[in-house]
Amino acid sequence: MSAFTLEATDGDARKGTLRTAHGDIPTPAFMPVGTKATVKTVDVDELNALGASVILGNTYHLHFRPGDNVIEELGGLHAFMAWDKPILTDSGGFQIFSLRDTLLATDDDGVTFRSVYDGQAERFTPELAADIQRRLGSDIAMCLDICPPAGIARHELEDAVRRTTLWAKRQRELPRAEGQLRFAITQGGVDDELRRRSSEELVPLDFDGYAIGGLSVGEHRAPMFEATSHAASYLPKDKARYFMGIGDPAGVLEVISRGVDMFDCVLPTRTHRQRADVGGPTQPPQRTLRTRPAPARRRLRMSGVHTPQPRVHPPSR
Repeated sequence: MSAFTLEATDGDARKGTLRTAHGDIPTPAFMPVGTKATVKTVDVDELNALGASVILGNTYHLHFRPGDNVIEELGGLHAFMAWDKPILTDSGGFQIFSLRDTLLATDDDGVTFRSVYDGQAERFTPELAADIQRRLGSDIAMCLDICPPAGIARHELEDAVRRTTLWAKRQRELPRAEGQLRFAITQGGVDDELRRRSSEELVPLDFDGYAIGGLSVGEHRAPMFEATSHAASYLPKDKARYFMGIGDPAGVLEVISRGVDMFDCVLPTRTHRQRADVGGPTQPPQRTLRTRPAPARRRLRMSGVHTPQPRVHPPSR
């Protein structure tokens, strides 16, 4: 039985309910971003008063600080942040691939990168991303995917689609937290053929829901919305659909009208970080990260002395 029930439609817009281990999520659903297990400047009582039904946490950041093993020992993410409603965790793929200056290597097995916290080489595989989310105990776990920037060569986009499918197949039957749902992520940028290919490869795997990834990463809004319509049309009607990475009011209403059920808010942090005009490209070109090499940072560490970390601000969903 599907965890999602479609209750009404208006054109392509949908109304439904997604059932999770920590309660129902009425859709369309806005997910406040609690990247590091907290929604900045808003406590859980305020979130409840505002009517939030689900929040988002991030595997990348929680894995490094405070550590998924620590959160597991403290009773899981719900207990850790005193939130008894549903939580969705991103796999960390967006953070890894959007911080392109930290990438070291990508292959069919996984991706190697430098942590933004200490510069050490780290490696994520689909299996590790799934296991971290199992330890966190989120209600919805996202598959690790490859999220390429806008404007890359088509053969690179094709490879992102291929590897995203390969990784999703490996994550389909991995152990989960009790009651945890798992969503796959479609890729393909604004290329309709690749969007169709990605969906045709992932839908037969019968995940609990599907996300539209690889948009709101630098492309202009008109082709982004057109790609959203195509991507949504290729997904099952009886499964929840999640647009990853849009949060401005006009954009939210637009993707809802095109068949999206869930979305998260990135506008406040993105606007501050990039000072982007929401009427233009959704993201300016990637900036160069200002970091010292990891060995230099290690040499600066002394017992009992706090060493400032590099001024890197990872993007959040």
